[in-house]
Amino acid sequence: MEKTIHGRPYIETKKGPVLTPCAPNSVLARLGDKWTILVMSILALEPARALRFSEIKNGIPDISQRMLTLTLRNLERDGLVIRHYFAEIPPRVEYELTPMGNTMLPALEGFTGWIRDNWRAIEQARQRYDAARSD
Repeated sequence: MEKTIHGRPYIETKKGPVLTPCAPNSVLARLGDKWTILVMSILALEPARALRFSEIKNGIPDISQRMLTLTLRNLERDGLVIRHYFAEIPPRVEYELTPMGNTMLPALEGFTGWIRDNWRAIEQARQRYDAARSD
């Protein structure tokens, strides 16, 4: 019989609980990626306005042009971001969240809020762990 824990399906077997696939690992990896979270967050700041590539890059410290390009391309492929190309001189490209991308924002807010509330405790736990292992 299939059950769920925090929305994640699993089955009880004789050897114990076994998680069952609820989404391809590639989707989970993409949505949990730090650059994905930052790109979606910057696009969510002004949902009524598409942002140019340079605006997104300027709003995310330390992201390389290549990583931003890959992240935007993957988000577009996944249907979370739409790319608008304007055949002008010079060409102009703008990005915005799709309706499906917008539906991810509440989950993203919950996840980033949890990180914000707990990152100091995580850092302290890491320091304690590392100190105990270095003896």
